[in-house]
Amino acid sequence: MKYVVLGAAGQLGHELCPRLEGEVVGLTRGQADLTQHESLRATLAELRPDFVVNCAAYNFVDRAEREPDAAFAANAWGVRALATICRDLDCTLVHFGTDYVFGVEGARKSPYQEIDAPGPVNVYGLSKLAGEYLVRAVCPKHVVIRTCGLYGVRGSGGKGGNFVETMLRIAQANKPLRVVSDQVCTPSYAADVAEATARLLAAGGHGLYHFTNAGSCSWYEFAVAIFEVAGVKADLTAISSLEFGAAARRPVYSVLASRLPPLRPWREALEAYLRERAGRGPV
Repeated sequence: MKYVVLGAAGQLGHELCPRLEGEVVGLTRGQADLTQHESLRATLAELRPDFVVNCAAYNFVDRAEREPDAAFAANAWGVRALATICRDLDCTLVHFGTDYVFGVEGARKSPYQEIDAPGPVNVYGLSKLAGEYLVRAVCPKHVVIRTCGLYGVRGSGGKGGNFVETMLRIAQANKPLRVVSDQVCTPSYAADVAEATARLLAAGGHGLYHFTNAGSCSWYEFAVAIFEVAGVKADLTAISSLEFGAAARRPVYSVLASRLPPLRPWREALEAYLRERAGRGPV
């Protein structure tokens, strides 16, 4: 099998490339930009992959509120072009989605299954949902994987690190931290999501899946766990989403359930990440 991975320099692409069985060609945004449809087609037509794995996205959640065209250009129209190319090349498109396709059910307290109707509450989530629908409508051979709260070795592309690294960096600078306690999700280790994805593709999976670590917590509870496991003291305060004042509304509850066996619990995954971090030094 030959795989082409878009967004290979990001935290998920970085973890996924070495886990795929077969020939893997990793492409950065500079080599394959979702918004450059003709050059994207030419690149993929030359490579002739069996699978195209799309780890690329516009993922600036707050900025998307004032840049909806940019969010949709990559997450919807770029993905539509990619799905069309994969259909024409008769290859399988593997596309990553997000828990932010949910959220409109403000009183929700039970995990969302793959069969549950989505309903985003921000522009980013809407653009990603549009991309999902376009993949499923345009490309007959597809896999869509929703995940949540990714953190990994490479950080989040363009954002200057991931949540874990941000928490540790601010705490070690002896600065106060204010973290929202009323948004519940499942932070997920990119290495675990990548491993599950590689297994699924090797087994011939298709359709829609949810891949996250098991369990749930608020972002405040996740921050508490980070400092406990890392043995770091922090000036940490729980606040509400209203107090935080982000430009984009977030889901109050966006925990995902999977029709496949769950990945290891989120705290175990965090411990594994921090052990790896200790071995390689700070990001």
